[in-house]
Amino acid sequence: MANQPQLLSVPSPRTYTRADFTALRAFVQQIPPATIARLYYDPDVAPHAATPETMAHFLRTMRDELVQLALLHGSPVLADHLKNSIRKHGSAKLTAMSLRMVEDASRLAAAVPAPQHAVGFWFRPLVAQRLAGEGITTLQALVDYCNTHGGSWWRSVPRIGPLRARILVAWLRRHEATLGLRIAADVDARPWLPGPADEAVVIGGDPATPRLAPFERMAVPAELSGGDGPAGVSARGTNRAGAFAFIRAPHDLAALHAYLHRYRDRPATLRVYTRELERFVLWAVIVRGVAVSSATVEDCEAYKDFLAQPAPAFTGPKRPRTSGRWRPFTGTLSADSQAYAVRVLRAAFRWLVEVRYLAGNPWHAVHDPATVTQELRVQVDRALPATLWAQLRHALDLASSEATEETAACQWRAARAAILLMGDSGVRRSEAAQACRENLQPADVRINLRAGSTHGPVGDSARIWTLTLIGKRRRQRTVPVSPDTVAALRAHWRDRGRDFDAPGAHGPLVAPLVVPATRDAQRRHTNINEMPYAVDALGRLVRTAMKRLAGQGTLPTTCSADELAQVATTSAHAFRHTFGTQAIKQMPPNVVQSILGHTSLQTTSIYTRAERQQMLDAAGRFYSAE
Repeated sequence: MANQPQLLSVPSPRTYTRADFTALRAFVQQIPPATIARLYYDPDVAPHAATPETMAHFLRTMRDELVQLALLHGSPVLADHLKNSIRKHGSAKLTAMSLRMVEDASRLAAAVPAPQHAVGFWFRPLVAQRLAGEGITTLQALVDYCNTHGGSWWRSVPRIGPLRARILVAWLRRHEATLGLRIAADVDARPWLPGPADEAVVIGGDPATPRLAPFERMAVPAELSGGDGPAGVSARGTNRAGAFAFIRAPHDLAALHAYLHRYRDRPATLRVYTRELERFVLWAVIVRGVAVSSATVEDCEAYKDFLAQPAPAFTGPKRPRTSGRWRPFTGTLSADSQAYAVRVLRAAFRWLVEVRYLAGNPWHAVHDPATVTQELRVQVDRALPATLWAQLRHALDLASSEATEETAACQWRAARAAILLMGDSGVRRSEAAQACRENLQPADVRINLRAGSTHGPVGDSARIWTLTLIGKRRRQRTVPVSPDTVAALRAHWRDRGRDFDAPGAHGPLVAPLVVPATRDAQRRHTNINEMPYAVDALGRLVRTAMKRLAGQGTLPTTCSADELAQVATTSAHAFRHTFGTQAIKQMPPNVVQSILGHTSLQTTSIYTRAERQQMLDAAGRFYSAE
């Protein structure tokens, strides 16, 4: 019996992932099972990685199954080597080389990726966690996210840089056939427009598939430039003035650059004026086929109609201006936005006439789009109720102190500092982004701390601080800063490795701790502690924090579904309104007006109306319950 040939009993081959093979290589190299579980597995999707014992058992079983498959499908030399090892040691002792041969021979055991597979099934835990943080939990969701956002998709995922993104996309491309999903052609391309950063892009092409570029990268075909064409051929606009011009502008784009240069010290105004002018230039050249300096009243009226319904080729989700997927419109404009665009263009053309670049202003003959004068210009309905605001502050404290990953904890503390600065002082998002430590000073006033304060025990006194800042229309004002806000700022400065209370401390109150690995970001943040958040980046920081608070269960269970939905959609500006609705209860209206920087007391009185309406709504619910 002992001399009769033995039949190998091979179990049904199970499937293993790339992470499993990587873990087995580490196991063969004597890496402890606990370390393997931590590096390569997410316990939520891999229960066999829950303990070192289960991890070791899983890897031993995997090794034995692969060896059995290699005995069946491998070369005779490999089979003899494995049989001798089993006879000698009771199980196959593998080296890195023999394991690679076993893997090659047992490729039938490899799992096939499927769209519904969790990302943690195929990628390392840290990568999977970062993807899941943006709601990307399956391979299908990852492909959809990449296809939607294009080559810059990784910018929205914290700590997924361009190199890691390229690896992930390459893996998805290798498995397109088995996934049954196609990755868009530009997903793994460079996320910026072709060519060097200072290379111009000539706009044009078919209006259905136009070649677009933002104003700073834009070049216009010579025949539509409004200046001199190639080889001395004149493309001079029909509306160009014949007299001596006060600006040295050989063509229309140069004249528009000269106009925008007037607002170089007003970045917010410069940004919106640039947006409106680049939209008009793109439309005039690509859709209308006319130079800006040849535009007539009929052209202006046609553009006004275009503003009401931009062409699909000109619209798309908001993308960085360096992205190849950038579009001048994000969707249909409201009537107020259409009217604003017409007013900006009329003012720009008026200036071009005044400096004698244009002979006349066709926009003078164009009426503004019809709009409805709103009863309340300031929309305060997004302000958080007092109870929800208190619960949100407590949830921010918990998230800042209980986050397991240090980087995440630092981001929470940065978000808390920004939110409290806006919610306790009523500053705008742009003002919070530009606020500096040298303009924050302690005041000769002390208060008793309220319940829920993070600054100290209830009953202790703390000092109020004052912050001087530059608001809208370049107006300077001073606002109070709460002890809670100062405590949050101190914690944020410790994360930045700086002493908030050091003599001569200076720099932005809130600054990014992680800078994206992009050319523009690296150029702007050569000294990370000295560079503030960009206004939009600060808004994204706050929105991301609100979405995560609403979704991770940090808020009390007593919060209703409506309250959770409100938190999830809360923007940075909502905290300014929150301050206004809370402050108007306890401060004189003229004081609130001064803090908020309103030019008219009538604007501040809107918060009084909001409080009165909330009171009437609550009374209505009370009476209806009787």
